[in-house]
Amino acid sequence: MEQTTPHPTLETTSRPAEALTVRRLFTRPGVHPFDAVEWELRTAAVGSFLQEDVEFPKSWSQNATNIVAQKYFRGQLNSPTRERSVKQMVSRVSGTIADWGRARGYFATEEDGDTFEAELTYILLNQIAAFNSPVWFNVGFEESPQCSACFILSVEDTMESILDWNTREGRIFRGGSGSGINLSNIRGSMEPLAKGGTASGPVSFMRGADSWAGTIKSGGKTRRAAKMVVLDVDHPDIREFIWCKAKEEDKAAALRDAGFDMSIDGDGFHSIQYQNANNSVRVSDEFMHAVEDDADWHLIARTTGEPVGEPIKARELMREIAEAAWRCADPGVQYDTTINQWHTSPNSGRINASNPCSEYMHVDDSACNLASLNLMKFRRPDGSFDVEMFQHSVDIILLAQEIVVSPSSYPTKEIGENARAFRQLGIGYANLGAYLMANGFAYDSDEGRGTAAAITALMTGRAYAQSAKIAAAMGPYDRYAENREAHNNVMRMHRDASYAVPDSACTDEPLLAAARDTWNEAVALGELYGYRNAQASVLAPTGTISFLMDCDTTGIEPDFSLVKYKELVGGGNMIIANRTVPMALRTLGYGEATIEQIEAYVAEHGTIVGAPGLAAEHLSVFDVAVGERAISASGHVKMMGAVQPFLSGAISKTVNMPQESTVDDIAEAYINAWRLGVKALAIYRDGSKTAQALRTDAQDTKELDAKASAALEAGEEIFTSSEVDVLVKAAVEKAVSKAIAREDEPLRRRMPRERKSLTHKFSLGGHEGYITAGMYEDGTVGEIFLTDIGKEGSTLRGMMNSFATAISISLQYGVPLETLVRKFAYMRFEPEGITTNPEIPFAKSMPDYIMRWLASRFLDADVQEELGILTPEVRAKKIGEDFNAGASGGSSRPANGNGTPKALAPAPAAQAPTSALTETPPVIPARLMGLDLGPACNNCGGMMQRTGSCYTCSSCGNNTGCG
Repeated sequence: MEQTTPHPTLETTSRPAEALTVRRLFTRPGVHPFDAVEWELRTAAVGSFLQEDVEFPKSWSQNATNIVAQKYFRGQLNSPTRERSVKQMVSRVSGTIADWGRARGYFATEEDGDTFEAELTYILLNQIAAFNSPVWFNVGFEESPQCSACFILSVEDTMESILDWNTREGRIFRGGSGSGINLSNIRGSMEPLAKGGTASGPVSFMRGADSWAGTIKSGGKTRRAAKMVVLDVDHPDIREFIWCKAKEEDKAAALRDAGFDMSIDGDGFHSIQYQNANNSVRVSDEFMHAVEDDADWHLIARTTGEPVGEPIKARELMREIAEAAWRCADPGVQYDTTINQWHTSPNSGRINASNPCSEYMHVDDSACNLASLNLMKFRRPDGSFDVEMFQHSVDIILLAQEIVVSPSSYPTKEIGENARAFRQLGIGYANLGAYLMANGFAYDSDEGRGTAAAITALMTGRAYAQSAKIAAAMGPYDRYAENREAHNNVMRMHRDASYAVPDSACTDEPLLAAARDTWNEAVALGELYGYRNAQASVLAPTGTISFLMDCDTTGIEPDFSLVKYKELVGGGNMIIANRTVPMALRTLGYGEATIEQIEAYVAEHGTIVGAPGLAAEHLSVFDVAVGERAISASGHVKMMGAVQPFLSGAISKTVNMPQESTVDDIAEAYINAWRLGVKALAIYRDGSKTAQALRTDAQDTKELDAKASAALEAGEEIFTSSEVDVLVKAAVEKAVSKAIAREDEPLRRRMPRERKSLTHKFSLGGHEGYITAGMYEDGTVGEIFLTDIGKEGSTLRGMMNSFATAISISLQYGVPLETLVRKFAYMRFEPEGITTNPEIPFAKSMPDYIMRWLASRFLDADVQEELGILTPEVRAKKIGEDFNAGASGGSSRPANGNGTPKALAPAPAAQAPTSALTETPPVIPARLMGLDLGPACNNCGGMMQRTGSCYTCSSCGNNTGCG
């Protein structure tokens, strides 16, 4: 049952300032945190990057080693000044921040400063928490480091301001950060100008800004420009804004039909606009009530404040938003009234926009630096949450973030002034999905939501309590006085929300009790001292830093997959069940023998469905973001609603929806999120970023429909999908039973005496050789030969010849080429390195290169794209990613399963490269490999996965948003 909110127990009379003290929990005086860790030397290698003899804690994974050494070690590679140890990196960051704190008078004594440095070092060293990437990049390395990853800009209705917006945004992109802006101040395209004529409108100016962002991205950066563009729902150009991205897909199709080159570097591609930004519509409670009531909605002129044009049905406008999102995943929705109801500084300006990932929301021209806690580090062996350790970690990390604010540099004068006047911070967490699974809680359950709410409440409450203590020593933020009552009222709203969490929803009673007690303390301390920070917490996507901390899940997200690739220290990798799976099984009471069986099943099949010995009632615990047991859209939205009342900012999260979702389903998700008090929502329907724009099948839907009609006229049977599933299942069962009875012996389809072949010369890491693929009469591959690889009689040549023989025999006995490719692709061992093949620029081993080359010649573009093979067909598809039309899946496989080369097999008449484009979705849904796969990483060639609204490469840590 819900509890009533008690009154603060602390006195509320004014107190004198109190010096800031820091206590030890993790460390002891005289013992350096580095001495409590076991170290070892390793080789870090990712893409073309290689650094040998790097020093890492033995507990850190090889994946974390690769990413940290390549991304965060400073200094020129192979120079004496290059960092080579985590000791150097962590000391550089924690030592610099501690020195800043000492110099600015944060600590009561010298001992407190030393304690802070030791505790921060321990936390960073043991992967308990991590700062956003700019801190790791710049602190202790740059004289005036930029430490924030997220920025919000502003623009006025003047040409000077609009041009200045482009300049300011460009500076932010150049530094590798992202920004957001609300363009609603710019008058609509039908409004008059003072000197005659009509205005261009914000959507017109978005074209120029989009091109600017794309140019900066292509000018040497390894990550695309990240930006958010927001427009209020009552703006006269709102419909043009809603449809601007979706209409570009129609434009792409028209260019294709006209014969333009739509490859990634083609002339036609560069005319596709609005693709460097996430778009969001700002909706108010007034609008949402009008949607519920099916009432009229008026658009408001920016210059006069009067209604303009005919009224629109609010429900119709909401449907248009949902339909555009159904087609291309944009626009998202931001709930303006909710956002500003929880605003701590309304007297200094309202909240109009967010950063690109939608988690940071505060006044215009401001910045936020992020840090995230690894929740699995606070899980005790019995599954309970270590409240004391968590509170102390929040204290240390928030203090470190606060110290960083003043000495940091900022891209504009206005942002620097506001950053120091409001001191916005964004503490958050990662690994929530893993924590819930490990404790046997389904992500979409009352227990899962209750636990997440309690953890989030404890985090933000403790952050504001610490902020008040810092205010006692250093004074509140500059703009606190003018916002005192408003800020303190929001604190009381947070406190009251903690008592609204049902006791039954959080089985960890001490955790929920601690959250409530902490909020009582935070409110009382704020009444005494004020707060040092206008904002304390957000939930960021934690793309790269989650890999630094060896997290299984990012941000607030559930698990993406129950399997993972484990990179081995000596090279190579292996597929294993996600380490959270056995923990969850133990929590649920399974014995070790059963756990081993289930782990083996998950590693082999990529799913837990059908695992031996698993009870049906436990399946929901292992539900993931995509695939057969995907969490529903309502499950994602409910989780956001559960934690939102305990965050200063918002949540970076994309709600995944299956391909068959309707426009009404998306509209319902947007409406339900508003009812649950969520601040922002983005939808991703599987296939929406490609199904409407790109296909690799030779036939389009119209052709398939024509064939179906012809089949009906000829009296052939047409089956529904469910009927096909039943027939396939029956056929498989029959085949299996025959095989068991030895009625069907495996048959070898021998190669013809004379055959066509395809020979390819390659170079991999300095090793050259030739691949020859022999084909059957129908053009499918049946054998491969490898020549001139290594010296005659060498182990390398002998093993590769044996490998070729094994592959050839497998193909002739009917093993599908795609199965073999997926088994050997990205297998890692020497030799590895850069190749001379632009379609496969980097290979992790000889088998990796050989099998992906076979896929590039004998398999369809869907498989090629999944494997990061940049064939012309895939490059044509890549256009979709840059105009919000990402990877599609699904196409027919060859009858014998071995593939047909596109150059040799019978094919339709020659078409322009854009012939892959179509406005209709594929008949076969997108294939998902247990991950929400994104584009191939342009840094290392690996496959990226979705993290919130962005993508992150799990191989090198490269990400497309706020890091």
